[in-house]
Amino acid sequence: MIKKGEWVSIHKIILQPSERAPQVPEDTSKVPLEMWVKGFLQEDANIGDEVSVVTRTKRIEKGTLLEANPYYKHSYGKFVPELLQVSEQVREVLFGGADNE
Repeated sequence: MIKKGEWVSIHKIILQPSERAPQVPEDTSKVPLEMWVKGFLQEDANIGDEVSVVTRTKRIEKGTLLEANPYYKHSYGKFVPELLQVSEQVREVLFGGADNE
């Protein structure tokens, strides 16, 4: 049970594919327009329940409760040795290396 007032994320379908504008690209028009929002839970609830949240900008949004205390889970990927080599080459070109110290 997630308590009222907790920081949560929700998900909501804004438009079904059949409701999309005709000028939307074909591949885009085949999928729903979705929204993910974070806010303060307005009632005790469980994951998967339909809930209301108040966002930091004071909007009230409704959607399916996804998680409590959401955080960013992305990264910039694994180390790429070639990028380190390029970085060293750029420094050499921009700053002239040992000859210009």
